[in-house]
Amino acid sequence: MKINEVSFLRRIIEEKLLVFVLLGAFFTSIWLRRFPKYSLSDLKAIYSLFVFLLILKGLERSNFFYYIAERLRAAGSFLGIKLIFLTALLAIFVTNDVTLLIVVPLTLVLEIKDRAILVILETITANAASAFTPFGNPQNMFIYYHYHLSAFNFLKVISPFVLFSLSLVLIVGLVKTRGKFLSLERNNVKLNKINCFIYLSLLALLILAILKILPLTIGLAALAYVLFLDRRSFAVDYFLLATFFVFFGFTDNLIQIFNFKLSNSQVVFPTSVLLSQLISNVPATLFLADFTSNWQALLWGVSVGGFGSVVGSLASLISYKFYKSKFPQAKFLLRFHLYNFAFLFLGIVFYFLIRSR
Repeated sequence: MKINEVSFLRRIIEEKLLVFVLLGAFFTSIWLRRFPKYSLSDLKAIYSLFVFLLILKGLERSNFFYYIAERLRAAGSFLGIKLIFLTALLAIFVTNDVTLLIVVPLTLVLEIKDRAILVILETITANAASAFTPFGNPQNMFIYYHYHLSAFNFLKVISPFVLFSLSLVLIVGLVKTRGKFLSLERNNVKLNKINCFIYLSLLALLILAILKILPLTIGLAALAYVLFLDRRSFAVDYFLLATFFVFFGFTDNLIQIFNFKLSNSQVVFPTSVLLSQLISNVPATLFLADFTSNWQALLWGVSVGGFGSVVGSLASLISYKFYKSKFPQAKFLLRFHLYNFAFLFLGIVFYFLIRSR
């Protein structure tokens, strides 16, 4: 067996989540005697993620993240809090997935005593802040249109969750990131201004496409640029793309198996929290929306359910994969779940304190 084949097999074994969902999709397909079906939305999500990864690889190769990190370092103290605020601001407007695709690579080029905790807090921040607007994440947009809501009612219902969660993150961030910054990793590299400008322009166009201001086909411009002028930027994490692809198929099978009716709308919140932990909050939303009219409990449930397990929100998977690719310590996943399940528990308690009747 060749060395490349051995490395490939070793990488597959290391990708535990991919192996898990692959086995889940395989056995549920045998049980149902069907192949998973992929919706147009699933394919758009995978396509968008692929284009984002290409653009981010191009920015990385242009040394853009080192440049921004140096500017943040030069701006003074409280670097961790600044990154958390940046994460919250971006997540409100450009979705949690996009935010983490931008912020986590930026964080990983900083030399910090405890880089892991900052990535974990950024992930929690992105999942919390993105719940604030109807376009902050895919499940919000679905609930907003499915139940024909007004923006005022939407914000009124979910804003307590967002404010509570972000306040907790700020407190933890002030304690855990204070004085953690050491210095910037320096490799005597220079910013490639031309490539950087092109990739930032492509990133802006893709974000506008995600927001449905431009057609999603605009992403083909990034594919063409990489294909003809910067092929080394094709070196992205294809295991991440494979995990998303198989995960969508696995959850499609699960929806076919767990086809039940909710008898009482008061159980929507805990059901949506639990289901989010198992299949992620986006498919949990799509699954439960047809069985309840209690959109408030559903919105809270899938928002709180974004905490907890790494699959609670697919955005969390992005952070985990980015961190693992750079620093493959097994301890990170344990710490990730300790903090996220703490926020999950507090979110559940807070819901029953202010929303239960």
